[in-house]
Amino acid sequence: MKKALVTGGAGGIGEAICRRLAADDYYVYINYNNSKEKAEKLASEIDGQAVRFDISDNDTVRNAIESIGHIDLLINNAGVSEIDLFTSIKQESANKILDINLKGTLNCARAVLPSMINQKRGNIINISSMWGQCGASCEVDYSASKAGIIGFTKALAKEVAPSGIRVNCIAPGFIMTEMNSRFSEDDLKLIRDDIPLGIFGEPRHIADAVAFLASDQAEYITGQILAVNGGMVI
Repeated sequence: MKKALVTGGAGGIGEAICRRLAADDYYVYINYNNSKEKAEKLASEIDGQAVRFDISDNDTVRNAIESIGHIDLLINNAGVSEIDLFTSIKQESANKILDINLKGTLNCARAVLPSMINQKRGNIINISSMWGQCGASCEVDYSASKAGIIGFTKALAKEVAPSGIRVNCIAPGFIMTEMNSRFSEDDLKLIRDDIPLGIFGEPRHIADAVAFLASDQAEYITGQILAVNGGMVI
């Protein structure tokens, strides 16, 4: 059975990804940092394993991956955001966004790659955002971190392709998760009016995209950015 590691696996999108991969016969390691109860509950439901480590700490990541062993599929999903003016956001918050979203993605990829390279096979899927493609006012640090993931995906895909490893990226649009529960009904209406398909995305839409990129149907696809946004960014 192939093994998958999903960072931030206890969150809305992460949970949908974990469930879909388990249904596709992966043994899923559900990474979490603070959501122990959610992660362990999900692990029991999909016969996976909850693993706690802070992806922003490179040494912690490396030790955790070594204890797990070879990972066939890495989903870099964990992320945080904060809405504020670029000149007003606290430095602590800005650091956290970059440390988790971008550095955490690099840390996890760097930890799983030696085994993948040795075995000449592997698959890494990074979760970016449509704001990484076009930028968002009042989410400048977040947009920068997600744009960094896109650049990272393209560069790493070129570097590890000779080793039989594929690296791709998904850029979600507005997905209805707990992260977006902060918006009022009026805000949500305005956002929905900007989506050409006229509907909000759901976590399952991202999980479906992950399942495709993880499958043999995508064996000739690497270094690509798959936008799942209802046409909001084209």
